[in-house]
Amino acid sequence: MNTTVRTLIAGSTALAGIAFASVAMAETYKIGITQNNVGVDSYQTTYEKAFIAAAEANADVEAVVLDAGGDVARQIAQVQDLIQQEVDAIIIWPTNGEAVIPAVREAHKAGIPVIVTNSNIAEPGFEFVKSFSGPDNITQGSRSAEIMCEKFTEMGIQDEAKVVQISGQPGYTTAIERQKGFDDRLPEVCPNVTIVETQPGDWNREKSQTVMEAFLVKYDDIDGVYAGDDNMGVGALNAAKAAGREGIIFVGATNFAVGYEAMEAGEYWGSIYQSPVDDAEAALKTALDVLNGVDVPFLNYFDTPKITQDNMSEFTKPVF
Repeated sequence: MNTTVRTLIAGSTALAGIAFASVAMAETYKIGITQNNVGVDSYQTTYEKAFIAAAEANADVEAVVLDAGGDVARQIAQVQDLIQQEVDAIIIWPTNGEAVIPAVREAHKAGIPVIVTNSNIAEPGFEFVKSFSGPDNITQGSRSAEIMCEKFTEMGIQDEAKVVQISGQPGYTTAIERQKGFDDRLPEVCPNVTIVETQPGDWNREKSQTVMEAFLVKYDDIDGVYAGDDNMGVGALNAAKAAGREGIIFVGATNFAVGYEAMEAGEYWGSIYQSPVDDAEAALKTALDVLNGVDVPFLNYFDTPKITQDNMSEFTKPVF
């Protein structure tokens, strides 16, 4: 996908009766973005729409919006294309945190500031990046572990519960970090809970349903499911419902509309509230701040609070 958004700055005229004076005009920045895979889930689709809307609303921005379709080679080629276009800044939502480092290094060498959005690149690439804009994925995983432990404690099974985990796409930084946050935090808060197995769901609901079906055949005793996002979590929930396995506690790490609805129905316990609109707008703002010389933190996080059946009335239903 290749969408170009152009907004021209209108000229100014002097007020009637006043001699003409030149009016300083803000510089127009050409900002390119290459996204991970817009078609894979509704979060990324909503993000793209929000980014385009924010760019169109800003008279100082000309945006070149690209989508890698989940293909690392395609994303690397898109970064190279943006370099050739001599954009002022590049925003990248990495398809793979390790594999994109050479392309990010190339942009850095060309003097183009790079902002990573949503899912960070691997640490060896940090020196080539101006800022990361997005959620703290390790904190999200940690908070999901706390949600699950609190529920197990309420149920009185915190010393015996068994959990299976459905992670995101292998090699994808968000998946790695959300799993790490959960894996590290769960033994701290519920040391006797066991994670019996982890398998990737690739951010895909249908694949996650298949993964959960295999878990249900393999394990007679499953008390909880942790999924890297609600899209995968609801796939796992569907498998459990089809198999008649009731009483399993489902916890995600990004609340989707389907997760919110399942929480309303009392079938899904909790997740982490994250807005793709906030995500997209924060990425564009971070890029503009960098271009305008504003001092921005390297890890420019926005907050993502816990949401469960107990407090979901405080949150609006996600639009994705």
